[in-house]
Amino acid sequence: MARERVLAAADLPPGGVTCVKVNGRPICLVHGDDGAFYALDDMCSHEEASLSDGWTSGTEIECPLHNSMFDLQTGEPTSLPATDPVQTYPVTVDDGSVFIEFAGEVASPGV
Repeated sequence: MARERVLAAADLPPGGVTCVKVNGRPICLVHGDDGAFYALDDMCSHEEASLSDGWTSGTEIECPLHNSMFDLQTGEPTSLPATDPVQTYPVTVDDGSVFIEFAGEVASPGV
């Protein structure tokens, strides 16, 4: 499994959401209120909307376009209109840096 450093943990406060790039692919990175970091594909599975423009509530993120909710841990949709999950990625924090882990290369969107 490969991993890529995406930012310093201190750069994203609890409750924060941002978009980072891993091998050119946009990834939504969330620093949950529980202190954990979560990473998932930044594109909503319902329509083309950036999840990093959305809002978090507990361990869910809400798409800003049609209000679909996704579980940050599994990527599964928890409310309509989305019915397909989004890909999630393991996140580790090591020596103050946030790393996203992925198997091999992260595919480009739409591949």
